[in-house]
Amino acid sequence: MQKLEFLPQERVIWGRGVIADALSNLGMHGIERPIVFTVEPLAELAKALVAPHLSDSVGTFLDFPPHVPDTAVERAIEACVASGAGAIVALGGGSVLDAAKAASHFHEVRTGRYLPIVALPTTLSGSEFSHYFGVTETNHDVKFKRSYAVRETAPKTVVIDPELIRGTPRTLLLSSAIKGIDHAVEGMRLVDQDHPHAVLAAAGVRRFLEVLRRWPGQGETSDAIADGAVDLDDLLQLQLAAWQSYFFPASVIYGLSHRIGHILGGTYGAPHSVTSCVTLAPVIRACSGFYGDKLRIFNGAPSGGEAARRLASDIQEVVVRLGLPSRLRDLDIDHAELSSVSRLLVDNYPREVADLGDGADQKLSALLEGLW
Repeated sequence: MQKLEFLPQERVIWGRGVIADALSNLGMHGIERPIVFTVEPLAELAKALVAPHLSDSVGTFLDFPPHVPDTAVERAIEACVASGAGAIVALGGGSVLDAAKAASHFHEVRTGRYLPIVALPTTLSGSEFSHYFGVTETNHDVKFKRSYAVRETAPKTVVIDPELIRGTPRTLLLSSAIKGIDHAVEGMRLVDQDHPHAVLAAAGVRRFLEVLRRWPGQGETSDAIADGAVDLDDLLQLQLAAWQSYFFPASVIYGLSHRIGHILGGTYGAPHSVTSCVTLAPVIRACSGFYGDKLRIFNGAPSGGEAARRLASDIQEVVVRLGLPSRLRDLDIDHAELSSVSRLLVDNYPREVADLGDGADQKLSALLEGLW
């Protein structure tokens, strides 16, 4: 049985130069007394693009380490309660957006009221379109990133404007595009080729690859724009690709590439978006039997196996050409930790590990060895 689940997301506003009008009209949509969530590197962007258009903001909270540690979520909730915040405007990438969702959820646990979220994404992973978030639990011997799925935390309003990403550091921006492709591909895990996710995800991956193949092999985005290699419309195309790749997150369940990423990030501190640069192409190859003919929608190959090979090759070629990390050793993961990574995956994500087929535990060890 196929089904389509919708999230309570009310509007997505996109285009060049739309931020001012979108934020100025938030009150019309019931967004009042917002607190701004962001991080220190984006503080100047918040002052320039966000603060002037929020007449009733109750303050800004900046203390968000990577991978959303539970201690940071607690401090954020305290800031929301102390300021009397009625909503959250989240400016940032996946960690800031995850933190906003976590704060909204646990604010409801504490007070009985969710805080509606306005998302201003500065990366391309697509977290702004979902109800998924992770919180890294720090009160155990081994840190672990716990996954949540809370429908009410899906951002009510998303604003997409290339001005939000033109200053995002190169590696963060481009690796988050690979994470966006990861959402498109692994979203196929439990749906068929005629599912709306499949149709939009295929369009999203094509849009991603079309721009990324033209992207300069080095240099920051500002340099690429100044040189005329890319322009703001190209940035908007990447943002729209992220949306298409993650259009129906409530209808899909992600796979082994995502789960390895959760372990590498939450437990070992690897940057969240970069993990897909290492894991996605090899996982596509390793799990091609599980996906079967589904992956043909991405490239029209004559068989599922050939579709997987082509797709993995396309992704890997882009990762390598852009100079993004492609091995676990690039992320400073010690070879001695591979057995621990394997054990955490088997213990916490047995269904995703089973996508490897017969002898999955042994295949997992071989896969991780190949990633290193």
